[in-house]
Amino acid sequence: MFTGYGTAGARSSRRRILRLAGGGLMVTALGAGTAGCREEVTEDEGSGGAGGAETSEGATPQDGQAPKPLWTKPISAQTYGDNDELVAVDGVVVATGDPLAALDGATGKPKWSLEGGAIPGAPLLLGDGTLYLASGQYDGTLAGYDPASGKETWRSHLGKEYRQPRPIAVDEKQVYVIAEILEADGSSYTNVIAALDSATGRVVWKEQRDVGTEQSGVHAVVQGRHLVYTDFKKNLTVRDTATGKQVWTQKTTKTSFSVFAVHQELVIVPQGQKLQAFNLSDGVEKWSLQTEKFDSFKEPTVLEDVLLVADSGRTLWSIEPQTGKKIWQSKALAKANAQVPRQFVQAGGTLYGATDLDKQGGIHAFDAKTGALRWTFNDKSGDYHAWIVATDGKHVFALHGKQLHALPV
Repeated sequence: MFTGYGTAGARSSRRRILRLAGGGLMVTALGAGTAGCREEVTEDEGSGGAGGAETSEGATPQDGQAPKPLWTKPISAQTYGDNDELVAVDGVVVATGDPLAALDGATGKPKWSLEGGAIPGAPLLLGDGTLYLASGQYDGTLAGYDPASGKETWRSHLGKEYRQPRPIAVDEKQVYVIAEILEADGSSYTNVIAALDSATGRVVWKEQRDVGTEQSGVHAVVQGRHLVYTDFKKNLTVRDTATGKQVWTQKTTKTSFSVFAVHQELVIVPQGQKLQAFNLSDGVEKWSLQTEKFDSFKEPTVLEDVLLVADSGRTLWSIEPQTGKKIWQSKALAKANAQVPRQFVQAGGTLYGATDLDKQGGIHAFDAKTGALRWTFNDKSGDYHAWIVATDGKHVFALHGKQLHALPV
C-alpha cells in the first residue's frame, strides 16, 4: 500500500491551526539550512520520559530511560504537522523545507539538497523507489527523484490550464494529483483530480471535482483499484484508479481532513466518539467502536496488520482492523499524565508515537504487545510545532520544528 500522507479531539491542536492558516502558502524559513549543518546535542536534549533518566549515546534505550539522540541537526524545515513531511528510505532521511534536505540516516551528514524542491504543506510521496514532489518554483511541474542521490528521474506537467498541482498519492503505475482549474481571468473556482503515468508522465485520466471543493487539505491513500481521500469539506470519497470515476462519497460527521487508515478492503475513519470502518467497494459500514463520553478518537494507523489509535481520554487501542475487535487497551498515558500520540511507526517490538506540542508530549515508546509506556523523548525546546516521526527500521527520526533527531532503536 502506498499512502499520500487533523485531530478528531474536542480542542483544535496548534498544528491544525497552522495548517488552516497556512495551507498552500509559502512560509519563511527560519534558522540554518543544511549547508551549515553541525552537531547540536546539549545536556537537556534527549532527557525526559518515565524515570527522568537517559541512556548513553547510541545505546538501545531501556524501559524508563529516554534515549540520547545519535545525532541532532538543525534543518530548514517548513512543516504543518503532516505525517508525510518526513520520510526515511534508502539510507537517507528527508524533511520538507527549502532547500529540501536529505541527511545520512546513520550520521546526519548532508547527502543532497534541492532548492525550491517542495511546496510547504505538500506531501513527500514515496512510491516504487521514487520521491514525488510538487515543485517549489510554483511552475506547475511535478517531479520524481531518486531519494538516495537526489537526482531527478521523472517529470510531468498537467497543463497550462491548471495551477498549483499537488501530488496526493502514488501506486506502482500512477501518480495522483489535484490542481486548480484556471478561468480566463486567472481566477479559479474549481479543481481537478488526475492520474499521471509514473513511467511517461502523461495524463491517464482527469475528473473535475464538485464546485466548492478545495485542492488543499486533502489526505489520500491508494488501495488496489481504489483511491480514497478526505478533504476540508468533510467528504470521504472513493474513486476507481483506472478510470477516475467516483465509486461513492459520503459526508464525515466530524473531522474534515483527518488522517484515516486503510486495510485490505476497508477504510477506517475517526469521527469524534466513533471509529468507523467502511467497505471500499460500496461505503457500507462494516464495524464501529465508541470511546467514553466526551472523548474522541485521534488518527488511526495500521502497522503489521494491527490497527492502532489513541483517544483524547489518553487510552491507546490495539484493534483487529477487519473485525474491530480489541486486542488490548492501555491506560499508561493517563497514568503518566502524558499527551496522546497522533502518528505511529514501529521498529522491532516497539511502537513510537508522535504528539502535538506539550510538556508531556514528544515521542512516546510503547511495548507493541501490551501498550506499556517505555519512555518519552522530548528535546525541551518549547517549539510550537507538532512532532513528526519516521523510521527506516534501524533508526527512529523525530522532527520537531527545525530540529531533526535520530534516536536508537
